[in-house]
Amino acid sequence: MRISRPNYVAACLFLGTALSLTACGQQHTGATAADSAPSRSGSLSPSPTGPARGNVEPDGHDGAPHYRENNGFKIPKKMSPASEEAARAAAARIEPVLKRLWKAKTWDTERVRTELLKLGYRDEGPDSEEGRGTLFVRAHDPGSNPGASVALNVGRDACVTAFVQSTNYQVKVNGRFLETGCFEPRGGH
Repeated sequence: MRISRPNYVAACLFLGTALSLTACGQQHTGATAADSAPSRSGSLSPSPTGPARGNVEPDGHDGAPHYRENNGFKIPKKMSPASEEAARAAAARIEPVLKRLWKAKTWDTERVRTELLKLGYRDEGPDSEEGRGTLFVRAHDPGSNPGASVALNVGRDACVTAFVQSTNYQVKVNGRFLETGCFEPRGGH
């Protein structure tokens, strides 16, 4: 069977386009035949892993390229040493209360708020005295683990964030988030 020259050229162009499109968007980092060929010393050469050199930010999470650029809203601001110390002191006061509530299997928002207000924190809006010492307690999303999330503004730049839920509790200290204050952002914009 003989294929005419125009049909031959068209078939070659079609195959070339199809082959190049099937690899479109794929990043090949695994071993290839050239990678697995023995070197002069007889050992296998390593296969490349991770992002290409030059694309990694020095402080990027797990070496991911553009991590800080894409996830800046999730990165808390720095705390001053004085604010961090004050936040750690507040966390030390809050932790035993949440531990007691967790052991009593009590994690509804009203009870958590009531118990934390007994420590002397204010349950006021975020504009009161620039939000210092302001306590926020909110219920977990429906469909998630039942419990309450807690945020306490400490100074202008520090927070105590915590939760108590059916499975566990946690208290930690962090800087404020750019868009959400003390609570860690849930998703992107």
